[in-house]
Amino acid sequence: MNILAIDTSNQVLGVAILKDDQIIGEIVTNLAKNHSVRLMPAIDKLMKEVSMSPEQLDKIVVAKGPGSYTGVRIGLATAKSLAWALNIPIVGISSLEALAYQGRFFNGYICPFFDARRGMVYTGLYKWSEGKLNAVYEETNSLMEDILNKLAEEKKEVLFLSPDISIYKEAIMSNIGEFACVPDGPYHLAKPSHLALAGMERTADPTHTLTPNYLRLAEAEANWMKAQKEKQQNG
Repeated sequence: MNILAIDTSNQVLGVAILKDDQIIGEIVTNLAKNHSVRLMPAIDKLMKEVSMSPEQLDKIVVAKGPGSYTGVRIGLATAKSLAWALNIPIVGISSLEALAYQGRFFNGYICPFFDARRGMVYTGLYKWSEGKLNAVYEETNSLMEDILNKLAEEKKEVLFLSPDISIYKEAIMSNIGEFACVPDGPYHLAKPSHLALAGMERTADPTHTLTPNYLRLAEAEANWMKAQKEKQQNG
């Protein structure tokens, strides 16, 4: 089976191709540049490098968020268009789940997260068991302080993975202490190859109704809903 994986849900832009259980090509950049301009050229370049045509693809796996609203939409729109045009299945995978794949040899809890500003994070809690990644807590958009307080009560080892690790490293160590595992170096970027592996055996989603996993409303939408609610209350 030939799988194309696409991730533009955060600052990282990544595409990978999995062929018969082997990752045969991967392109990853961590640049604050326009994903909408760079995504299709990256896909085209990778497919040429591995000598594969779009018609040879059997499945597309895409990161569906949480993350950047614009980035998530770009990845999903491109993946859905390709899946529809090629008449092949598509699978949407949580961006947090894909990031948690980096901890597949860690025996404790895995806490991937993305900064959502103002002390908020997109996060979840996972654990590997018998070769499968299982969700311990449901993904959420919460204050990092609340998440850390909850994990401190668990008193279990937690591996933290995030491209934004430097923002919260001091708070993590202060709250979790000896139970916190924060790897050094640039090892916190989501990889599209992990996305491909996560979606390899997953049941396909309906192409036209696959939707983003924002975990929270866009600010403009939230403000609009708040205004509508106030109008109703004021009669």
